[in-house]
Amino acid sequence: MEQLLNELKVKIIETLNLEGVTPDDIDEDSQLVGGELEIDSIDVLELVLMMEKDYSVIVNNKELGAKVFSSLRTMADYICEKSPEKSN
Repeated sequence: MEQLLNELKVKIIETLNLEGVTPDDIDEDSQLVGGELEIDSIDVLELVLMMEKDYSVIVNNKELGAKVFSSLRTMADYICEKSPEKSN
């Protein structure tokens, strides 16, 4: 799980082009959307696409998305639960 969390931190920074943000700046349990990183609904769409492409995981409705993207840890938990490649 720790490896996936670190991997997701890097992917979030790269996917959203977060300048001046390092993986250490992202707290696993802090609010992801609307939190310190100022991730908004457009950013969430980009993260959904990244998850589909990189992990074969689909987030197909708003209610599920709200749960999945509430924190980095909930995002990682969802990937571990749903991804055929990740079983950490």
